[in-house]
Amino acid sequence: MTILVTGATGYIGGRLAARLLADGRRVRALARDPRRLTSLAAAGAECVAGDVLRPESLPDALAGVEVAYYLIHSMGMGRDFAARDREAAANFATACAAAGVRRIIYLGGLGQSAAALSTHLASRQEVGDVLRGGPVPVTELRAAIIVGAGSASFEIIRDLARKLPVMICPRWVRSRCEPIALDQVLDYLVGVLDEPRTIGEVLEIGGGEVLTYQDMMRQCAAALGKRVRIITVPVLTPRLSSYWLNLVTAVPMSIARPLVEGLRHDVVTTDHRIRAWIPVEAVNFRQAVERALAEDHAGPLASRWTGAAGRVTPGAATRAILRDDRMVPAKASAAELFAVVERIGGTAGWFYANWLWRARGAIDRLLGGVGMRRGRRHPLRVVAGDPIDFWRVEEIVPGQRLRLRAEMKVPGTATLEFEVLARGHGEGAFLIQRAEFEPHSRWGRAYWTALRPLHALVFRGMAAGIVDAAESGHGAPHPRTRGDARQSSR
Repeated sequence: MTILVTGATGYIGGRLAARLLADGRRVRALARDPRRLTSLAAAGAECVAGDVLRPESLPDALAGVEVAYYLIHSMGMGRDFAARDREAAANFATACAAAGVRRIIYLGGLGQSAAALSTHLASRQEVGDVLRGGPVPVTELRAAIIVGAGSASFEIIRDLARKLPVMICPRWVRSRCEPIALDQVLDYLVGVLDEPRTIGEVLEIGGGEVLTYQDMMRQCAAALGKRVRIITVPVLTPRLSSYWLNLVTAVPMSIARPLVEGLRHDVVTTDHRIRAWIPVEAVNFRQAVERALAEDHAGPLASRWTGAAGRVTPGAATRAILRDDRMVPAKASAAELFAVVERIGGTAGWFYANWLWRARGAIDRLLGGVGMRRGRRHPLRVVAGDPIDFWRVEEIVPGQRLRLRAEMKVPGTATLEFEVLARGHGEGAFLIQRAEFEPHSRWGRAYWTALRPLHALVFRGMAAGIVDAAESGHGAPHPRTRGDARQSSR
């Protein structure tokens, strides 16, 4: 049977697709940009293009599919994420019915429907209702915090426990939660495929251990070899709490706030039928944390919350593209030069004035943006869709071109492109560097104009630093305080 996995670039979707492939299943992975699914394609998945907000893109993706996993949500893409999720789920349910799909499997969120749930939790449950509005039977699994390396919820707890010996927290840290290990979630998602009793059911999954959020932070701190003191106060609102998390943890405001609002509610399983139908390994919270920390330390993660790229919204652009172009000759070969380009960002830095890049990232965090804390997925290689600090890889042509799109808070659309051209046999190469900015208003044009002198300094130094690193045979930048006289502006 052909199984479609939507959200294949996301945290759960990528790992689920890999698990299904390892089990010998026939997997079709869906993404807006299939180039981001190179690892799944190499493992044997059929990777197709499709967008649940563009219904016309779904029939081909769903042709011949018997079971479809729906693992998509828009949290972090603006305040209207709930309306966007309703539309997406309705489009998908209609397309599945038209394609003859026999079953939809959806991963939603725990929470008692009778309670006044947060927008995030209510939206997750509403998506299940919308999917069930079609004729295709739906299996909905509802989970609370998923404990695994790369999970946004887990990274919040880990970062707080790691950095703060004393925490002043709101009362929601006393809310009760039943966390679940990542491996348990994947076991249930795969297990329901072969358990007919789960068809058409809403089932709750949890790790079996009920804790408060302060309990979880203390246990996480203990696993890190630290101690934490938690002081609760009644005056911290969800907005203030999310501002604080935005500054202290790796998770930006757009994700922190809906998560914090959901923490006010108890999220504990009350229906335990699935435990009898699909036995899974027992994993308590401390064990799940230790596994996640071990994977964190082992190297690049198989997937992380940063993998799901936000949708580009052009806004009211003026269509006037503002540019900074550089072309620098290099004695290094084109291959050596591009190898340095591909390592840009993360721990390698930006090859000139890294303190200015960090300052820009800090300002972005203060404004509620992603800042510089996402780093890179892999220190040497990138694929389309990868985050690099506050950029996203929009396109990569190996050995030739890398194009990044800015995801920091800016009044327009910003891109940064690097192209490498060979100069001839044994004669080195050229680095062509292009920064482009499309302002969305008069403020956007004023922003670019005000920063033009600084941009000129940084972009000139960055291009020279990349060439220096390639010529010296090192992927890390040399200390520099001035631009390179060899550079010319195109």
